[in-house]
Amino acid sequence: MNNKNILLVGVGGQGTITAAKLLTTGLIENGYDVKMSEIHGMSQRGGSVSTQVRFGEAIQSPVIELGTADVIVAFEKMEAMRYLDYLKEGGLIIVNDHEIWPLSVVINKADYPQHLIEKLENKTRTLKIDAQKMATALGNPKVANVILLGVLVKALSLQGLDWDKILKDTVKKQWIDLNSKAFQQGVAAFNE
Repeated sequence: MNNKNILLVGVGGQGTITAAKLLTTGLIENGYDVKMSEIHGMSQRGGSVSTQVRFGEAIQSPVIELGTADVIVAFEKMEAMRYLDYLKEGGLIIVNDHEIWPLSVVINKADYPQHLIEKLENKTRTLKIDAQKMATALGNPKVANVILLGVLVKALSLQGLDWDKILKDTVKKQWIDLNSKAFQQGVAAFNE
């Protein structure tokens, strides 16, 4: 297997790091060499969060360089554009059709950029997912991160790993069923 570079980006509180840790756990348990790094920024205040996951047979560094990410999973649309330069030519961006307005937009000092998904589609392979809507339909918008993880797992053809066990071993007992449903919905939502 060729080494893979995955970049997960979002805004603090969206579960970006949790999704990356679930992915990393699953990959390690299945014998992959995995390196992960995370940048929190001002994540607890709604700032940008990015997590880099590299896996394969022999990974020397956790750092993904510009133009080398195979897949970017963007939990928020503006974050997708912010990190687009990391995607390699022919790479895939999975983008949650969701907006979280930064403070400058909230206080009318800036406008939220329009038509972001269309701009992404004009630049690269783009898969738009409304993970927030799907998670809300399941009863908890916080599982959007696990829906996006399911989409990523299917995009990487990793659905053969025992994700039920990984979720069971990682998620609090009362949330296992909900997260399992969210994960399966994500896998089913991948339609490329």
